[in-house]
Amino acid sequence: MTEPAHKQIINIYETRGECGFLSNFAPYPIVLKDKKWPTSEHYFQAQKFAGTKHEEAIRLASSPMVAARMGRSRSRPLRPDWEKVKDSVMYDAVYAKYTQHEELQAMLLDTGEAQLVEHTKRDRYWGDGGNGSGKNRLGKILMKVRAKLRSG
Repeated sequence: MTEPAHKQIINIYETRGECGFLSNFAPYPIVLKDKKWPTSEHYFQAQKFAGTKHEEAIRLASSPMVAARMGRSRSRPLRPDWEKVKDSVMYDAVYAKYTQHEELQAMLLDTGEAQLVEHTKRDRYWGDGGNGSGKNRLGKILMKVRAKLRSG
């Protein structure tokens, strides 16, 4: 089966708008590691410091933006295996979000075959770098979760 010449693209970045639910900052709590996390962003950022006091501090952050700032701060000791595990941590957070919220699962499935792209100049790993030169790992993980949900 070949890709259609024109495939719909859904850009993700802000929590506002019709597709804001796709953002890790969207206000949907998840339960992982026997704890409730306010957003998938809280969980993801906290796992950079799994098993330390910093993990819990980030879980309790007042907003996903605060959690992100805390997680990006290099004043905390980043776990040594982070580069190896970060994609699987993101997958776990995204999968939890869409399996723990039926309405979100339906909305994600409703994106059909659209290419999901975290469109931002600020990130060339999780996003597209603003011009398509980035890896768009978040978009690819969302599409992988969508495919898994579709296949049951």
